[in-house]
Amino acid sequence: MDDIAQPYGPLIETTMRVITWNVWGRFGPWEQREGAIRATLDRHDADVVALVEAWGGQERRFGMPHHVFAGDVVSNGATSGIAVLSRWPITRHEWVRLSGGGDTGGDVLCTELDGPRGPVQVFLAALAWRLEHSAERQKQVREIAACIAERQSRRHPTILCGDFNADPDSDEIRMLTGKTEPAARDLVFYDAWATAGTGGPGHTWANTNSWAAPMLWPDRRIDHVLSAWPRRGGAGHPVHCEVIGTDPIDGILPSDHYGVLADLRY
Repeated sequence: MDDIAQPYGPLIETTMRVITWNVWGRFGPWEQREGAIRATLDRHDADVVALVEAWGGQERRFGMPHHVFAGDVVSNGATSGIAVLSRWPITRHEWVRLSGGGDTGGDVLCTELDGPRGPVQVFLAALAWRLEHSAERQKQVREIAACIAERQSRRHPTILCGDFNADPDSDEIRMLTGKTEPAARDLVFYDAWATAGTGGPGHTWANTNSWAAPMLWPDRRIDHVLSAWPRRGGAGHPVHCEVIGTDPIDGILPSDHYGVLADLRY
């Protein structure tokens, strides 16, 4: 990276599409919502889909050939957890529980995909959810960063996504985006929305969502697609990012969260 004009070498022009989405488990009219989630995912035709508050068996109904689910919380008659769905084979996966107990717990699903232009690493995270849990989330972010630092390939895209329950200016996200001391040495990420968002605040928890409004929380951007840098050719660099799932399907909003779609160089 000595060439100031091309520090990453010639930039990769092809992309991969990643969606992360908290799909709210089996709450509300979940069967109709599941249809709306499937319709929204079909519309956007992602290569990788990372779901938080998915439920066991759901991942097989979303039309993607490869998938892995991890979770052990029984809610409304189903096991709730996190899932990675992929157009490409999932060659490795590992589920890591994070510190905290009860509703302060969290987890990360570490996967490696056999993509057509080389491996892709996807780490899907779900962190402690309460507003006052920043200290717990900071500890969880350090644990996730240690997992990534131990497993990452610096030659291929490394993606960290999911529901962080933390705004971009929070200490826990700042540790990941180079705005304060990093959670692990030399590990820093692009924020896809900050880098290539379509404009506006990018809220994924919003009072415009009738499922979210009863919580009386402020509008927040708490679901993120982050990609590690630098990589040769700019692999992983976000070129487009948008919020999805904002429109009702057959009169039903898909989830209490909006999802995040990002196109990354690959």
